[in-house]
Amino acid sequence: MSSDRFDSPPAKGRAGESAINSSSTPALIFVNYGMLPVKIMQFEDPSGPVPLDSPLYIFRPPIEERIYREIEQPGSVIRIRAPRKMGKSSLLYRILARAQQCGYHTVSIDFTRAETAILSDLNRFLRWFCAAVCHHLHLPPQLDDYWDEDIGSKISCTIYFQDYILTQIDRPLFIALNEVNHLFEYPGVAMEFLPLLRSWYEEARQVEVLKKLRLAIVHSTEIYVPLKLNQSPFNIGLPIRLPPFTGEQVEDLARRHGLDYKIEKMVPKLMEMVGGHPYLVRLALYDLVSSSEGGKNGNYNRRLDTIFDTATTQAGIYNQHLCELLAILEDRPELLDGLEAVVMAEGGTQIEPIAAYKLESLGLVKLTGNQATIGCELYRQYFRILCERGILKQRSRLEQLEEMNRELQKMANVDELTQVANRRFFASYLRTQWEQHALRGDVLSLIMCDLDYFKAYNDTYRHIAGDRCLQLVAKTLQSSVGRSSDVVARYGGEEFAVILPQTTPVGARHIAETICKNVKALQIVHETSLTGEKIVTMSVGVVSMIPRRNLDPSTLVAAADEALYESKSRGRDRVTAKDLTAAPFHQQL
Repeated sequence: MSSDRFDSPPAKGRAGESAINSSSTPALIFVNYGMLPVKIMQFEDPSGPVPLDSPLYIFRPPIEERIYREIEQPGSVIRIRAPRKMGKSSLLYRILARAQQCGYHTVSIDFTRAETAILSDLNRFLRWFCAAVCHHLHLPPQLDDYWDEDIGSKISCTIYFQDYILTQIDRPLFIALNEVNHLFEYPGVAMEFLPLLRSWYEEARQVEVLKKLRLAIVHSTEIYVPLKLNQSPFNIGLPIRLPPFTGEQVEDLARRHGLDYKIEKMVPKLMEMVGGHPYLVRLALYDLVSSSEGGKNGNYNRRLDTIFDTATTQAGIYNQHLCELLAILEDRPELLDGLEAVVMAEGGTQIEPIAAYKLESLGLVKLTGNQATIGCELYRQYFRILCERGILKQRSRLEQLEEMNRELQKMANVDELTQVANRRFFASYLRTQWEQHALRGDVLSLIMCDLDYFKAYNDTYRHIAGDRCLQLVAKTLQSSVGRSSDVVARYGGEEFAVILPQTTPVGARHIAETICKNVKALQIVHETSLTGEKIVTMSVGVVSMIPRRNLDPSTLVAAADEALYESKSRGRDRVTAKDLTAAPFHQQL
């Protein structure tokens, strides 16, 4: 298992500095403190979390003190919420460092690192989560020793933590769950995993080993998947909401940058433009101390005026940040109408709740009750210009047209009933893979499979049941292959095909046998089946060969179909596999 799939905080010192954008050169600034000698200070790029040893971290009392006390409580849960770039990661580094000082094992998991396929399946997700924790603790996973399909993945996960992870360690375990809001996009997983966290918190009062576990749940938005009050982890433990910097804190940060000169005029200007937003404040201060206009001549107010005059332009220091926000909005056109309503309103306005939560997670709006207001004056000016020029609407319409084109393309390539690839896409994809494998000399495998006695099934249970059976089988085939390059297609009627690029004969046979096993595991009753088990079964033919450019992909299809016919003639409910990768076969053709 590769370590880059899981997120962990940097250690203090050099490792901590690695969190900062390595492509940016730190600013080396000569600062004169009145009558004190001139000295050199180094300021890190503000785009990343503040390193542990940095003097630029601003404490926000009593937040840190409350969290540090809560860490020491058995079975504790800390809930941290704030929009993006408000300092959650910087705070989390310090929480993990404090937990390490307390002698705890620490694990940090960022849910944005999980692949879509993992987040779309609860069982895979919980196994990934357990494996991630073991990876950090340097424990062998041993998942299969504790996982039991009969009792379900949630109970298996709980047993795994209680009987394995927490019993293998002699100290408390602190787990930071970062970007939990990413799970909200996958309600099937979120609605099971989040109540599971709550159950651990409640059981820690009675189960001694669970008292070793302490959690920090970090997220950007309010929860917007439906959870019952007694199942939600968002109403337990210690709630922390990171506020913007106050004027005093911005003033303190400016002094730490050596910007004492006329600070009483500088800070109000900053607060008016960016409203105490930590990242936007730090970006302005960093620019002031590193620019020749401000740092060399000491004319910080003139440089600050330049920053504000160019704030919404391509020449401004905020251009990259604003463009990143715009790019995110382009991918989420459903947010554009809500943002435009907020930008154009004189005061607060009410917008669709989920759009409001997502805009807040981006830091674009602030929510007070049901009222949404713009996050800061910088955002108001920038997005109002785009609204007045019709750019937001133009982008929204363009995105909608692109989405319509994607849906039309999907409809042309996907079987309407089973939602796997249709025969048209199968033929196109097989030809592409055939040509690529012929050039590289790689092995290409194909599985052809047919539901046994399916006409009798339709005659007995009628077509509605038959359609439902096909849907379940298609979903099972899809879950039986492990790579995005593997394609499951409905070949026709009750017949399916699976294209397996760069798959050896042994690997292809294993997948074929897995398909047969998983279809039988559905236990779909089929009283008129002649296979003996009175459940829906599948006959499978699988062929592997090395394509040649002077041959046609239909060669592979015909060979796989012949293997399928052999499975049927031998009594069905079986796999017939043929290895045609040997050179004599191709020479014979």
